[in-house]
Amino acid sequence: MVLNSDSPVSFDEADTRDAEMHSAIDEWIDDLVTAVDEAQSSDEFQEWLDVQSRFHDYSYRNTLLIKRQCPEATKVAGYRTWQEEFDRHVKEGESAIWIWAPIITTRCPECENAPSYHEQIGCEYDETTPEEWSEGLVGFKPAPVFDVSQTEGEPLPELDTAAKGDAGDLVGQLFDIADEVGVLVRVVPDEIWGHGNADGVCEWPDGRDGQPVVEIRDRPERAAVAGTLIHEYAHACLHSGDLDRTERAKREIEAEAVAYIVGRYCGLDMSGSAFYLAAWEPDDADIVRDRLQRISQTATEFVELLDR
Repeated sequence: MVLNSDSPVSFDEADTRDAEMHSAIDEWIDDLVTAVDEAQSSDEFQEWLDVQSRFHDYSYRNTLLIKRQCPEATKVAGYRTWQEEFDRHVKEGESAIWIWAPIITTRCPECENAPSYHEQIGCEYDETTPEEWSEGLVGFKPAPVFDVSQTEGEPLPELDTAAKGDAGDLVGQLFDIADEVGVLVRVVPDEIWGHGNADGVCEWPDGRDGQPVVEIRDRPERAAVAGTLIHEYAHACLHSGDLDRTERAKREIEAEAVAYIVGRYCGLDMSGSAFYLAAWEPDDADIVRDRLQRISQTATEFVELLDR
């Protein structure tokens, strides 16, 4: 999978610029779709998927509990789960993050309580004995979990999705066009970053019809910062107004495809985009082509702004 670019691309000839830009973008989209297919079948991606599948999805209230107790948490699991499934150990002195764990046991078909509580409340169901009851949810109990940052041991596989290369003054140029894109940009120091493992976010504080605010986690890798900025700019341009929550994966694909095209134009190594898109839409890389017009138009606008 090779999506590297050694130097920035230029479309200097005015007479042929439009055709050359469209041709290049179509070619880059084809490259990206092929690379996503290759990423999905790679050993690296399959290993990453295997690890992700072993982390539980938590309910909304448990997610709130986790974030209130440990705002920087990214992956949490129980003490034994870290030991037995990931060969990692909770560090000495770490405080547990408490969540609600389901209690699964045999329960009465009538009152849906465990046998002991079924007797306490005087439920009169007696058609079958407790030994014949099926298992089900009877309640919740506090349970301790720990974030990966509280553990040590075997490293978890990570997908390197960041842009790489010599960004030059690209980050500064992206800040210069923020007003024309219509966004307010804030760079947040890494130590006070409050959006988990995300590298950037695009939010609409005054509603989707207001001005979007892009926040970027500050990092020394300027190419990675530039790639994230372009991605969040694309969200700002493409995804205002009322949005269907079920379309989130498709919105991420559009934004990352724009970042890939503009990053490639600027001479960055955007090979990580393939893994990024594979993680969002593992069954249909061709969705990139289905949305080509929106992706191409937005990427072209960004390129023209940067060229000025």
